Amino acid sequence: MAEKNFTLVTEFLLIAFADCPEWALPLFLLFLSIYLITLLGNTGMIILIWVDHRLHTPMYFLLSHLSFMDICYSSVTVPQMMAVLLEHGTVLSYTRCVAQFFLFTFFGSIDCYLLALMAYDRYVAVCQPLLYVTIMTQKARLGFMAVVYIAGLFSALVRTVSAFTLSFCGTNEINFIFCDLPPLLKLTCGDSYTQEVVIIVFAIFVIPACMVVILVSYLFIILAIMQISSPGGRAKTFSTCASHLTTVSLFFGTLIFMYLRDNSGRSPQEDQVVAVFYTTMIPMLNPLIYSLRNKEVKEALRKILNRAKLS
Repeated sequence: MAEKNFTLVTEFLLIAFADCPEWALPLFLLFLSIYLITLLGNTGMIILIWVDHRLHTPMYFLLSHLSFMDICYSSVTVPQMMAVLLEHGTVLSYTRCVAQFFLFTFFGSIDCYLLALMAYDRYVAVCQPLLYVTIMTQKARLGFMAVVYIAGLFSALVRTVSAFTLSFCGTNEINFIFCDLPPLLKLTCGDSYTQEVVIIVFAIFVIPACMVVILVSYLFIILAIMQISSPGGRAKTFSTCASHLTTVSLFFGTLIFMYLRDNSGRSPQEDQVVAVFYTTMIPMLNPLIYSLRNKEVKEALRKILNRAKLS
């Protein structure tokens, strides 16, 4: 039997937007603006939660971790996008591509688990209000976060090892903005069935598992809200969950569209638009969603601004 000749890939060439050089500068400025807003908004949220004692609650403890993850998540990919635009394509070594893929998957997985944990927190707050302080103690929160980070590390290791034990051959050009799974799969050759099954099964397990926790939590929350006789009481209770629901809808909606849909008929341009949205827009929008829709955050921000004016 004749042996197949495979070209060993030692680097990847990112060539996204190479066909539209006139868009390079406007898109670079747009991504830079979004990135700066992301850093400012999420850092501001962390500082606000840290300095205002009224926000030292389990919900805001989890929100501060979500903001930190959004900073890391965005920092792994957005600078790379800007480099691709400025250089009209950029070369990544195999090692850098692996590192970027691992970190991107690590922070993204933690985001998934955090949003599920935040849904459980809302369930306890609405359905078990008298036990909320007892259940969501500082020790319990730290334990939950340890599990979230370990699960995120395990998810990233499984996906990264599965992705980069694939055989890459032929062209090393990735018509994409960073090292993500869909474009890498298009470079594979040889027998990659086992690795692809592991990647797909793991994605099918992680995303729906988190969504089940969220859906079950909100099912009980809705049932509890329906038992409140006062319309004002129902609206007030539901408002405590509105920000989280908005974030969940944006984050999981784009992940499902990107990773759990049929691959047939997908174009690189379509994947790029979705990737840009969940790597740049969602981390930027999260602090805005929680600040604009949250009375406690707005009051804390107003208090700090008033102090700054007086000083």
